[in-house]
Amino acid sequence: MIHKKGKDMKVSNSNSVATVLLLLAVVVTIGTVQAQSKNNPYYSRTDTKKIKVSNTEWKKILPADLYAVAREGATERAFTGKYTDLDAPGTYYCAVCGNQLFRADAKFASTCGWPSFYEPVRKKSVIYLQDHSHGMERTEVQCGRCESHLGHIFDDGPEPTGKRYCMNSISLDFEPDAKAVAQKK
Repeated sequence: MIHKKGKDMKVSNSNSVATVLLLLAVVVTIGTVQAQSKNNPYYSRTDTKKIKVSNTEWKKILPADLYAVAREGATERAFTGKYTDLDAPGTYYCAVCGNQLFRADAKFASTCGWPSFYEPVRKKSVIYLQDHSHGMERTEVQCGRCESHLGHIFDDGPEPTGKRYCMNSISLDFEPDAKAVAQKK
């Protein structure tokens, strides 16, 4: 039971848990964005101009695990990423440069072990490269602003696109919609 302005209000456990998790996501996201912006002069949620930064410079700026995935093309283990099961309204950004990539309403449960989306926010949010690594023929998805590795795209997604953008959580930052956060308070 919550006491608010002289009234007792009952809150179901599921609503309480969802509220706590959403608020925790906001706090973690704000902390991550503040840390990224403080240590990373290239991080911007508003600038969409392409940037060219050497891997030597990125290595000085980025945490080692993010550098390994974003700049060297490593992959998180399936089902270990922080956004794999996140189901909240908001926007996903590139963790390296802050470029807007995906809206949460384009995210779907693919059961592949990584966050999956059926379309990016805008066409130039991402770019595509042929990937012949590990004896496979795949299409790599990179950030359209900083060319960091995000994941791969496959032709087994839902309508309306039929695409599955299979992304590494570590390459993404998530910001919950302000309206959703306000409604949970």
